[in-house]
Amino acid sequence: MDRLVAAIDIGGTSIKSALVAEDLRVVHTLRTPTRRIADSVDVDQIIELIEELRGKAGTATVVGVGVAAPGIIDERLGIARAAVNLGWRDLPLRDRLTDAAGIPVALGHDVRTGGLAEFTVGAATGVRNALFMPIGTGIAAAVLVDGHRLDADGYAGEIGHIVVDPGGQVCGCGTRGCLETVASAAFIARNYAERSGRPVTRAAEVAAAVTAGDPDAVAVWDRAVEGLAAALTTAITLLAPEVLAIGGGLSESGDTLLTPLRASLEGRLTFQREPTLVRAALGDNAGCIGAGILAWRAAT
Repeated sequence: MDRLVAAIDIGGTSIKSALVAEDLRVVHTLRTPTRRIADSVDVDQIIELIEELRGKAGTATVVGVGVAAPGIIDERLGIARAAVNLGWRDLPLRDRLTDAAGIPVALGHDVRTGGLAEFTVGAATGVRNALFMPIGTGIAAAVLVDGHRLDADGYAGEIGHIVVDPGGQVCGCGTRGCLETVASAAFIARNYAERSGRPVTRAAEVAAAVTAGDPDAVAVWDRAVEGLAAALTTAITLLAPEVLAIGGGLSESGDTLLTPLRASLEGRLTFQREPTLVRAALGDNAGCIGAGILAWRAAT
């Protein structure tokens, strides 16, 4: 290999980065705690990571950089419009990094970038219409329609803020009853703790309790599944995906999630095209692989 790209997936607590070959193989990875100055993620850390990855490339030349970040990300202009978890607003990140690195840089939204990977080499390879929905601390979606990813200047895909319980809890966005308040990993753990009086910190613990037949866990899980099915029915009606790939931490529960979700969707859909519901294929690597795809496109 004489050429590689640097791929960087920025999170609020850690940054995953990698060197990615032209065939999209990940050839070197790093995981680094996210560094902050005051309440904002330090952009200089990203510049330092690019240089560190260059040092790991050996005789190969790093010809481009792809960066994935959460929030409202304008991929066309390379601006982080509102990355609340990172403390960024209207940050021209692509230009900052391009000036520092001296090579082409592409900026993408973390979920849409992960979706790009799943659409290209993952669970939705070979179809023209797909939806990738990772379920973790929050919920968002990447959407492929007729072979094109939806972006809408960074505002597309916020499925976690479809209201599924109008009288429910207040979401972090300020709206009451968003999908995230019933089906995100964070709220599943919180809702179970409140219902049962037994403290848990992870949705995986609730999934295990569901398997064990805990009635409180089953009630919280069923509510989450029904919320997901309601939001996804709306998405399926509007977007008609052929494949619906579920990712994120909650997907690790496997059939504990997918079997009842599949059944609930089948009971709701009538005339709509019924998608194939699968677990996403790339796991924790999706963001870096997608950022690598963006980097290769920028470099060529």
